[in-house]
Formats: sequence, structure tokens, C-alpha cells
Amino acid sequence: MRVLVLGGSGGMGRFTSRAISSIEGISLITIADLNAKAVKEFATSFKNNKITGVGLDVLDREMLKNVLAGHDVVLNLTGPFFKFAYPILKAALEENCHYLDICDDWEPTEKMFTLNQLAREKNKTAIIGLGASPGITNFLALRAMSELDEIEKVFTGWDISSAQPEEESSQSDVNAAMLHGIEQMVGKVKVFTNNEFKMVRPLKRVEIKYPELGDFRASIFGHPEAVTFPHHYPEISESLNLMHGEDTSFRFIFKLLRFFIEIKLLPKKTAARILEWLEKRDSSSPKDVVSSLPGVYGLAQGLKNGVETSVAVSLDETNDTLEKMSMGEATGYPLACGLKMLINGKLSKSGVLAPEACGINPEHFFQELSIFFGQKDLLKTIVTKKSL
Repeated sequence: MRVLVLGGSGGMGRFTSRAISSIEGISLITIADLNAKAVKEFATSFKNNKITGVGLDVLDREMLKNVLAGHDVVLNLTGPFFKFAYPILKAALEENCHYLDICDDWEPTEKMFTLNQLAREKNKTAIIGLGASPGITNFLALRAMSELDEIEKVFTGWDISSAQPEEESSQSDVNAAMLHGIEQMVGKVKVFTNNEFKMVRPLKRVEIKYPELGDFRASIFGHPEAVTFPHHYPEISESLNLMHGEDTSFRFIFKLLRFFIEIKLLPKKTAARILEWLEKRDSSSPKDVVSSLPGVYGLAQGLKNGVETSVAVSLDETNDTLEKMSMGEATGYPLACGLKMLINGKLSKSGVLAPEACGINPEHFFQELSIFFGQKDLLKTIVTKKSL
């Protein structure tokens, strides 16, 4: 298998590149990045002649397709995904490549679903959103859903206080993750509620009841999970992606940045730089944290044996390794895990699919993921069978 890793020397990409370097069944790994000098130096650090680094501007469609033509599968970590995801997926399918990415924007996710027929005709697997959120969150929610006979609501959530940008990266321009954050705080985002898609303001407060932990307030954030679950499971009546862990000062700053962007006094790139600086500020300063939900979770509500039941599945935060896990590891390792399962024939469903519909049993996914983390027993499951 010949693998192309786009953005493979970036903050998230470095973790994926290192993780896949030891996977058996790969004859060639090409790490591509806009910063040619940095990516070649990074590739050389492996001291492995099957790993090479190339400079590549993904906006140069002819050059992109020439590089894709020499590979069997592409891992796409090139953000921001609202700009790059769809054209890269289309080019990959046209060049007969399997495709996996960590796309965390809902807009291109919807657009990429329109390429499902092309992927099926080519008999290619295209998994979109196989990182932390989306990715791990999807499999957590899918595991929760498996406990129910009838599924009514699905929530995925994550702690923004743990979303720190990686310092080691070839990226010299505005951080793509910060651009993504700004993009999903401005205007309106799509969610699924009361059996229909609706456009709502991001950061809107939502009350949720988490089994055994109690009632919490979280904030709506624009992410693919809110649209992919009802896309693949039409019986669901509500699907939301929720952010928590922001202190009161950060929440005020988010809204202030949004206000100045929307009245056109602050460019999005400048706002992203401000957000990145804020994320890197001293984490030891006291914060008024508004929630103590798990760092990442999937929550499903519905019926089990005719009884209203709520099921929550999270990563086990009593595990020291998981507690110290970086954002790069949480995002890069699931993608590497997906590649390993593809190579081993455990991921064979064709089409453009979100993780919850790609045919992987969530138990098997977390078993494979545990190998990358070097830990067993990653999950914590809580089932509450009572009136919701």
C-alpha cells in the first residue's frame, strides 16, 4: 500500500505520520506539505527509505493529481477543511485513491456526501472526520447507541480547554484549527432538532442530562457530527455537537470576537491569531469552569425494553495516559488507526461515509486505538434506565 499524507508535517499530521510509520503493509509513505523545506527535514528524521517528503500546494490541482496518481490511499490533514476538503476528496477519487481525513467542518462534510456515488462506482472507501471530534466522538456515540433498541437523540461533546494547538509544526501561516474555530463561531451553524435540520447561532446554551453526573449547560458548536448522524440514521430526532469547559472570560471573548467579525471590523485571520494567543496563555491562571463533563463523550437517549434510557460513553479519564493525551495524539492516532484497519481489510465499505457508518464495530476501533495509545480499557460506559 502506497500512502500519501497531506499536511503530514503539520501540528496534527506529525502524530499521524509517526504512527503509521510502523504499520505493516505499507511500501511507501509520502509526506506532503506546503512548506517543502520543513517537510523534507521531517521525513529525513525517520531514517527510513520508504518515507519521503515533498513540497505540494494542494491548490495546484494538476500537481496534486500527479502526486495522487502514484498512491493507493490519501490521508488528508490539510486545513482549513472548509477550503480544502471537497476538492482534495474529489481529486483523490478521480485518481482511484482511498481517502481518510480529519475534517471538522460541517459545510464541506455535506458537500463531500454528494461524491458518494463516485466513490461507490470507483469501489473506494472515503471516511470523513476520523480524528478526535469528529472521529472518537462518533464511535463513542455509536457505542452508546448500540445499547438502545430505539434511538431518539444523539449528542457528542468535547472540552475546549483541552484543545491546545501543537507547538511543533511546519505551518507558518495562521493556525488552521484556530481558523476552523472562528469559522464555526460566526453566523449560523447547522444542527438537527425536532426531526429537521435548522440553522442556529453557535455558542447557544443547551441543557443536557448526563447519566450519574447530573445536569449541565453546554454550548452548540458547528461540527460534522450534528449533520452526519441524521444523514446516516434518519430515525434520530435530534443531533447536536456540544462544547464545554470554557470559562466565563473566554465565553465573553468568543462573543466579542464574533461581534467585531460580523460588523466587519476584524478579519477572520486576525481573530484566529488572537484566539491562538489566548489558547496558549498560562493555563495555571484560575478559571471559572462552567462544566465538569468528560473531556470527550457520546450520549444517546432512547428506549431499551420499552423503558426510556440514557447511555453515555466516554474515554476513561482515570487512565493516566489519556489524561495527558495531547490534541495531536487525540486527532492523529484515530486517523492512523483507520488506515491500519483499511490495510488489514477491516474497513471495506465503499462510499463517502462518516465514522459511525463506515462499518467498523466501535469496540474493535477502540481495541485498535488502544495499541496506538499503549493502553487498554479506554472506555467508560454509564447506562441509566429511568425516565429522562
